[in-house]
Parts: sequence; C-alpha cells; structure tokens
Amino acid sequence: MRQNQGQPEPDKRARRREVLQVRNGLTADDVQAHAAALARRALALPELAEARTVAAYVSVGSEPGTAALLDTLRARGVRVLLPALLPDNDLAWGVYRGPDSLKPARHGGGRMTLLEPAGERLGPDAVTEADAVLLPGLSVDARGMRLGRGGGSYDRVLARLERARVRPALVVLLYDWEVMERVPREPHDRPVDAVVTPSGVRRFGDPGAKA
Repeated sequence: MRQNQGQPEPDKRARRREVLQVRNGLTADDVQAHAAALARRALALPELAEARTVAAYVSVGSEPGTAALLDTLRARGVRVLLPALLPDNDLAWGVYRGPDSLKPARHGGGRMTLLEPAGERLGPDAVTEADAVLLPGLSVDARGMRLGRGGGSYDRVLARLERARVRPALVVLLYDWEVMERVPREPHDRPVDAVVTPSGVRRFGDPGAKA
C-alpha cells in the first residue's frame, strides 16, 4: 500500500491524473494478464459464489479487465446486470447475455467507446435487486473510501443502495498499486466493503483483514 509519508493529501483531480497516467502506460498484454488474475480472485469471493444477481460493468481501455469475470458469472447461472448511461449521468441497467449482446453506448464515453447491454432497460432501481455490486474506480484507501472518475453516476448508485431494503456487498476492482493509505473524501462519499486486486482481497470494517 502506498503511503503519504507526511505529504499533503492531494485533491481528487490530482489523484485521478496520477492514476490515469499509470494506467495509460499499460500495454494490452499487461491489462490481459492482470484481468485473468483479477477474475480468479473475484470469483473466489463468497459474495459472488452465493449471488443470484450481480451488478457489474464492462471495462474499457486500460481499466482492470472484467470480460472474463462477466462471462464466468453468466456461465454459473448468475443474472448479471450491466449499466447504461442516461443523459442525466444516472445509470439504467440491462441483463448481460454475452459479449455479442453489447453495443456502443448512446451517451458518454468521450475518447473511449463505452459498451452497454442491448435489450430491455430495467431502470435505475434495478441495481437494488443485486446481491453484490462490482464497482469501477481509480483508488481505494484503508477506510474503504473509493475514488471514482468524477462523473457522479456511481455516487447516485451508492446512494440508491443505501436506501435499499437489503444493501448488497460493494466490491471495487483495482490494480494492486491503486490501494492507497488515503484518498480525498467528500461528505457524500460512501465506503465499499472490499477491494479485489490481481494479488488479493482486502476487506474493510475488519482492520487489516486480507484474503
């Protein structure tokens, strides 16, 4: 875990630039190798082994890869929900039916081509049906605080899950070097339950716990 060592805590924009610079230096082979290890770690989680519905996402570019993870969950008979970005930056959800069912997103993406599920849109509240939610991010810290890209879409998802009858397990998928001692936090930020990296799992709420 990277330490701050007395340096001033960076703001969110500075930390995002730092993480994205490292990610942009990864080769396709790097991403693929990390993705295989990440999938093995994530699939061993009890939260996923016992889940009937998992909300996840389609990785793009140099993000920690999710393709193998999505396909294995689906092969297990898990109902996998994937997001579709709405014009107001909220997320609707659709059922993943295999890689051929994905299509370019209608909104967002910038220089990256985001993929979303084809077919019926289940609406923003469908995520509350999930037993576990796999979240994208750029960093997580020792408190379980997650740093996202800043669009606010997953802030809405997490707020919606706080109001759910039963809150699902919240798991962020990252590279090993993105687990840090501290990331900037704002009042609306909510902690996750665990982080999965290619080398292991760290849980929050049980200090120092690692699987």
